Amino acid sequence: MSASTAPFTVVIPARFNSSRLPGKPLADICGKPMIQHVYERACESRATRVIIATDNERIIKVAESFGAEACMTLAGHPSGTDRLQEVTRLHEMSDNEVIVNVQGDEPLIPAKVIDQVAGNLIQATSAGAATLSEPVRNREDLFNPNVVKVVTDREGFALYFSRAPMPWARNEFSNSGDSLPAVDIFRRHIGIYAYRVSLLNQYVQWEQSPVESIESLEQLRLLWNGHRIHVADAMEAPPHGVDTEEDLNAVRALMKSRLADIS
Repeated sequence: MSASTAPFTVVIPARFNSSRLPGKPLADICGKPMIQHVYERACESRATRVIIATDNERIIKVAESFGAEACMTLAGHPSGTDRLQEVTRLHEMSDNEVIVNVQGDEPLIPAKVIDQVAGNLIQATSAGAATLSEPVRNREDLFNPNVVKVVTDREGFALYFSRAPMPWARNEFSNSGDSLPAVDIFRRHIGIYAYRVSLLNQYVQWEQSPVESIESLEQLRLLWNGHRIHVADAMEAPPHGVDTEEDLNAVRALMKSRLADIS
């Protein structure tokens, strides 16, 4: 599926109190706070509106200082999806509107993947949500529980997401080799989502599902409740987001290098 020109809104959840890197939305990257870089990438997409959603007054003030629309949300949300739904409720968005959740710690996210996931959902009328993936290239990633895997059906709808390696190659994985089976089936989930507002309104009313709880993957709540998630390979794989100080320094170095190439 290709990107659509139909209208959609980007919401950027930005919590201040990250457990591993407190205050990271305001972390400086080449003279700008990280949240500004994310906002600018979102503004490069075809979104008709970009909203920063936060629970912190400092982030509100910084966002407004560079001209962003910002929304104060409750501090106690269990997930970014719940924060997303609060924004749609506060702004009285209609059930059929499409919202793209762009994480506030993705300063290098390509605009084209924002357009792609929105366009995919707009075209996949039987789905309530859409997300992206990329091929798993090595056995280390497949067996890494921090790399979330996804298996889809032949039409590109998710069957399951897991931290475990899947699908399980029974014969090949019985040996200790380092390679993957020669089939193009293993996929890593990329954590960008597009939702219809109607589904977000249902999501916040559901209890946490058993599979979601044990895997610690909130998207499983949608599958548990019988909703379809469209999955496609990303047109351009986003660089890793910022979770740690090491990630932050890596992004700073990469962005500094890009700026040097431009100048």
